[in-house]
Amino acid sequence: MERRKFNLTMLLPYIPASECSYEQWIEVGMALKHEGYQAADWDSWSATDPSRYHAGECLRRWNTFKGKTNPITGASITLLAKRHGWKPRSQDHKALRELGWDDVIAEEPNYTFLNPKLMDGQAVADPVNWDPINEACKYIAALFEPDEYVNYVITAAAPKKNEDKLQPAGSGDYGRTAGELIQALKDCKTKYHGDITYALGDYNVDAGVWVRINPVDGKGISNDNVTAFRYALVESDSIPIEMQNEALRKLQLPIAALVHSGGKSLHAIVKVDAKDAKEYQDRVRHLYKVCQDNGLDVDTGNKNPSRLSRLPGVMRHGRKQFLVATNIGKASWEEWSDWICLVNDDMPSMELLGNSWEHMPALAEPLIDGILRKGHKMLLAGPSKAGKSFALIELAIAIAEGVKWLDTFQCAQGRVLYVNLELDRPSCLHRFHDVYAALGLAPNHLNDIVLWNLRGHAIPMDRLAPKLIARAKELRLAAVIIDPIYKVLTGDENSADQMTRFCNQFDKICTELGCSTIYCHHHSKGMQGFKKSMDRASGSGVFARDPDAMLDMIQLQVMPDTDNPDLTPEDYRRSAWRITGTLREFPPFQPVNVQFCWPVHRLDKSGVLAMAAEEGSYEGRRQKGSRRGGESMKGKKESNQDRLPTAFSAMADKNGEAKIDDVAEYLGVSDRTVRRYLKQQEELILQDNIIKLNTNKNKLSDE
Repeated sequence: MERRKFNLTMLLPYIPASECSYEQWIEVGMALKHEGYQAADWDSWSATDPSRYHAGECLRRWNTFKGKTNPITGASITLLAKRHGWKPRSQDHKALRELGWDDVIAEEPNYTFLNPKLMDGQAVADPVNWDPINEACKYIAALFEPDEYVNYVITAAAPKKNEDKLQPAGSGDYGRTAGELIQALKDCKTKYHGDITYALGDYNVDAGVWVRINPVDGKGISNDNVTAFRYALVESDSIPIEMQNEALRKLQLPIAALVHSGGKSLHAIVKVDAKDAKEYQDRVRHLYKVCQDNGLDVDTGNKNPSRLSRLPGVMRHGRKQFLVATNIGKASWEEWSDWICLVNDDMPSMELLGNSWEHMPALAEPLIDGILRKGHKMLLAGPSKAGKSFALIELAIAIAEGVKWLDTFQCAQGRVLYVNLELDRPSCLHRFHDVYAALGLAPNHLNDIVLWNLRGHAIPMDRLAPKLIARAKELRLAAVIIDPIYKVLTGDENSADQMTRFCNQFDKICTELGCSTIYCHHHSKGMQGFKKSMDRASGSGVFARDPDAMLDMIQLQVMPDTDNPDLTPEDYRRSAWRITGTLREFPPFQPVNVQFCWPVHRLDKSGVLAMAAEEGSYEGRRQKGSRRGGESMKGKKESNQDRLPTAFSAMADKNGEAKIDDVAEYLGVSDRTVRRYLKQQEELILQDNIIKLNTNKNKLSDE
């Protein structure tokens, strides 16, 4: 296997699985396997295409990839990534050098999933009816083929400096096969009353007996004499043997033989099944990394394939070297490697509540006072043309300048990234300029507002999130605002499963960047006044449950007095809104009533709007009836007709014009129905599919 020179998983986010053909999908899997990656890497990438993804399919296909004369290599993945915009960095050549044993691989993940504080240990009892010869035979048979040469050492030398353990001395015996050695041991049992020394020789009972974990060629004992790179030795004496035993078993290591050394450690002979020395080195490095991440401080001096371990069935300084178990854990290296990648899901460790009870961690400070903490998520929901984008621009400015948002909620000062997915760049820049001016704020912290204009460049959120994280790592952001999410939505918004995956991308941004994520979403169609505020957002209920703070905007039924001769088009363009919140971290706040006076929302300080009914609610419909002289509520058509001026007010732009299809969508009726409504009133006229205010109150002409 070629030594891995570049982390190909870093390229996978650039390749949209949903746009790959079946052949390209297979090529990615083959390339990953050829380059030494795991089935889990292919599976995670494939899951980004929920319409075609089937759990377990990747692993089944993976096991059929046996390699071929002209293999599919990582170059195929690099080529696909380049086609979708990835560009290699100039410094990538630094990664092409050979790695040493002690090199730190920065891109390798953390595999921690065991918590030593939650382990009680698993006892290792001395064997009661100990059969030394049987144990030695069982050990040799478990590790070696009958015709393979086994090397063992019975002579010892003085301890090394600063150590108290006797050391193996000399080359020992490497001229007998496993079959011959097992037969000699069995002869001891039948001919010499079970005296194992007749097979092994007179060993030092203070030192025990050593055995090499891999077969040799019968000519020597160096790494060059090793004939199969089958096993690696895992030894750690930094924690008690009971804890070692539990950790080794919970790690599910593919252990061929587990031996009590007669000292402070267990020796785990782990199956690595490498085809050559390079693959052996890579696999042992990975094995040791997993062990160390989970509390086993492995002796890295055991990394060579010709390493000596302890032979069970002999005594060492008055204690038994005995066989604890054979063939435990996963059946093979491949099975264990796949499992460790699947179980290692970057999840934090479990913890005992008692460890923190007297020392509670500090809560994250508020980013928006009374609404959102730093590092948490917020959703702003509302109907079309409610000014949600303006409200988020106002919020971005409030955070950058450290002032109140909506003249109500104090914001902590910090840098904010505004991801603009809907407006062209000039319009976005002008909006910020206009909002600053309308708010009367001095632009003292313009460089704390970072804009990422992605209109025409929007990609699904699962691909956007890693790109955003990579670009924003050094910005030290307080918040990321994504406006709007329908541009980057992946999957069916009515599917709880798919929307959970979608919303998980916001968690990833919060975690990786240490900032809050704020995003907006539209209301579902139809009347919203009868719904709870948290149920108005379109699609799955995940949108209501996922964020730490959900703010909802609903229009208030407030109409200018049409008999007032001093009315201007500006009066009709204004609309009133009520903002309510469903909060996880703070107590509920009183609804905030604002008037949207383009381009900003103005807080209603008079209290007049507090009495206004929400559009579409029972109270709102009853009030409409009372304005008609106390008549009872009528049918849906009459109610919608009465709502026409309100719909126009909500949909009108700054020029006092609204498109007929926008008004129809607002009312939940057809364009034809709107035209019929227009013929029955005088205030609004229709010209070229644009509805305008008839300030002269001339008779409507449907042109």
